[in-house]
Amino acid sequence: MTFLDMLRAAERQNGSMVCVGLDPEPARFPGALRGDASRIFDFCAAIVEATADLVIAFKPQIAYFAAHRAEDQLERLMAHMRQVAPGVPVILDAKRGDIGSTAAQYAVEAFERYGADAVTLSPFMGFDSVEPYLKYQGKGAFLLCRTSNPGGDDLQSQRLSSVQGEPLLYEHVARLAQGPWNLNGQLGLVVGATYPAEIERVRAIAPTLPLLIPGVGAQGGDAAATVKAGWRGDALGTVAPIIVNSSRAILYASAGEDFAQAARREALKTRELLQAARA
Repeated sequence: MTFLDMLRAAERQNGSMVCVGLDPEPARFPGALRGDASRIFDFCAAIVEATADLVIAFKPQIAYFAAHRAEDQLERLMAHMRQVAPGVPVILDAKRGDIGSTAAQYAVEAFERYGADAVTLSPFMGFDSVEPYLKYQGKGAFLLCRTSNPGGDDLQSQRLSSVQGEPLLYEHVARLAQGPWNLNGQLGLVVGATYPAEIERVRAIAPTLPLLIPGVGAQGGDAAATVKAGWRGDALGTVAPIIVNSSRAILYASAGEDFAQAARREALKTRELLQAARA
C-alpha cells in the first residue's frame, strides 16, 4: 500500500482524522518515569498502545529523540508501531531541507533506517531538495507550506512579484505541490490549524493533496474550523484527507500513573470533535 492508501484506510478503520504527535519530554513524564531519558520508548509505546485504534497517523518528532541521544529508542518505537498498529501510517517529523547527496542520505535515514511511511520537508531550497525522497515509491512527503507559528509570516506571506499572478509564497508552494512537483502523487502540505483561512486557501489551490495540520490543542487551533476549512469528501468517502495533529494535549493529559488512559480519553475527545465538525 502507498502512504495515501494507508492514510485513507486508517481514516476509515479508526473513523479518525487525529494524529498523535510523539514529542517526548522526559521532564514532563509522569511518576517514576519523570526525568529519565532512558524511558522515552516506554512512555511513547504506552501512548501508542492506548491510542492505536483512535488515530489516522502517528508523528514522532525526531529532535525530541536526538536531543536525548535516543535515536535507538526511536528505531525501537518505529518497529513497535508497525507491530501494534500495522495499519496506521507513521510520519517522521524531521523538516529536512538540503540538496543532492545530502538530501539522499536524509531520505535513507527516514525511509530505510526508521522505516517511516512519510516525512516532513522544507521546500525552500527547491525541487532538487525534495526529489530524492520521491524515489522511494509509495512513500509520502509533506512540504512546509503555511506553518502554525507567528513567524511564518516573515517569509510565507510575502508576495512573489516575479511569478504570474503575484501569489503569496505559501500559495506558490501549494501550486507546485499540487502540480509539477507531484510526480508520483506522493506530496502533501503542512498547514497550521492556527490559520483556518489559509487552510481554506491552500485547499482551493491543492484540492486533492493530504494536509498535515498541526496546532490543535496546546497551540490553540480550532478543531472545528480546521475541518471545515480543509476536509473534503463526498458520498463515496474522503476526497482530500486531513491529518490533524495534537501532541502535548494528548501526551501530557495526566501527570499521574494513568497517563496512557488519560491520553486515550483526550484522543477520543478530539476524534469526536473532528468527526462532529465533518458531519
